[in-house]
Amino acid sequence: MKLSVKGFDIHSGLLDVTEQRSVLDAVRSVVTRAPFFRPEMPSGKRMSVRMTAAGQYGWYSDKEGYRYVPTQPSGQPWPDIPLEVLEIWQEVTGLERKPECCLINYYDAEAKMGLHQDRDEADMGWPVVSVSLGDEGLFRMGNVTRGGKTESMWLRSGDVVVMGGDARRAYHGVDRIRAGSSKLLPKGGRLNLTLRVVD
Repeated sequence: MKLSVKGFDIHSGLLDVTEQRSVLDAVRSVVTRAPFFRPEMPSGKRMSVRMTAAGQYGWYSDKEGYRYVPTQPSGQPWPDIPLEVLEIWQEVTGLERKPECCLINYYDAEAKMGLHQDRDEADMGWPVVSVSLGDEGLFRMGNVTRGGKTESMWLRSGDVVVMGGDARRAYHGVDRIRAGSSKLLPKGGRLNLTLRVVD
């Protein structure tokens, strides 16, 4: 089922359990070659989520600011984006242009992500595609400027969100995780994959 909330296209239950497990296995393969790390924000505080990435670029943050980088903190290149993940991009966008980054965020029961814009890409005309796996996350959708009314909904394992058009520049975040709401990840938590065109 597809819903549109504040311009965010939400494909509820797009991935069935078998497909979720296939994508999860592909993500695990990425993580073995690109381990999770906890980025430092420009303020010096560490993020509550753990991150890694696949593709030509990964996303990175430290005291120098937010940016895309071609190598892991170890200096190694990022692994390729798995085919199983690229197929989701193709299904929901139909675009010939492929993403150059798949950012992988892991949320434990205490993690969250404040309202923010995805604006480090060269051309914000391309959509961002977000895939949820594991425990439910309360997704908050805002506006293209800070402030104003927001709307929230629980994203479940297998849900896919497409942020295009006005929603591409909208503030959004994850307020909290509903621990234990999914059995997909043996140790619990939520994985969020976001596919982005960088250049």
